[in-house]
Amino acid sequence: MNEADSSYGLLSQTSSIAETRNERLQRHLPVWISLQWLRAGWRDLTTRPSLSLAYGFGIFLISLTLVWLLIYFGLDYILFPALAGFMIVAPVLAIGLYEKSRTLGDGKNVTLSHMILVKPRAGAQVYFVGVMFCLLMLLWMRAAVLIYALFFGVRPFPGLDHIAELLLTQPVGWAMLFVGTIVGGLFASFAFAISVFSIPMLLDKSTDAMTAMGMSMALVWNNFIPMVVWGIIVAAFFTACVLTGLIGLIVVFPLLGHATWHAYLAVARTEE
Repeated sequence: MNEADSSYGLLSQTSSIAETRNERLQRHLPVWISLQWLRAGWRDLTTRPSLSLAYGFGIFLISLTLVWLLIYFGLDYILFPALAGFMIVAPVLAIGLYEKSRTLGDGKNVTLSHMILVKPRAGAQVYFVGVMFCLLMLLWMRAAVLIYALFFGVRPFPGLDHIAELLLTQPVGWAMLFVGTIVGGLFASFAFAISVFSIPMLLDKSTDAMTAMGMSMALVWNNFIPMVVWGIIVAAFFTACVLTGLIGLIVVFPLLGHATWHAYLAVARTEE
């Protein structure tokens, strides 16, 4: 079977994921399999650690620059939605970490330039997915602004130093947090489902973007509990990074990137 036929076969398996579970896509993984992925990710991080930490430092600098630009241009009212939206595009930014883990797994030498100048087997399909994730992030940020307007009307944004008090001490703030959490959770769940395996798959296989995203969603659906646990772990780590002023990204981003590759090996690559 050629790769085009294989892609069609994978896509056909995802066409009715909402109707039934597919036994072929179920891995019967332990609930806490995520801890094994983290251990494997830590092993990859500590193998040539300077490469992973340099990559994480680059992500930290990019994130810090974007935060500074938002504040400098008076766009601080979208700062928190932007930080949350970062999780949507993070899988694309982590492709170099997937490449390091893949190369180490193949027993080959890896360099920083190799991680940055990645040549995915799916070619430009990765960029297509990246654009889609960026659009999804922008859609979430617009939704967050609309939610704020729904509860506070045209009231100007009170500033970062007063927003916490506004949200935590007033009933309207509690209501906005409740609705925002639900809407944000829906965005995050959808983004996680279509991205967690699609980017590693596009790096690893010559397939198209829609097949990769559909297959990722199908695999998440058919291995629901372990993937929910993994999603919670990722969200918890990212929250910790935000609480450290994003400095934690230097270590956490590479760790999660490498661990995600091992999640892909355990759940998706077995389709081969």
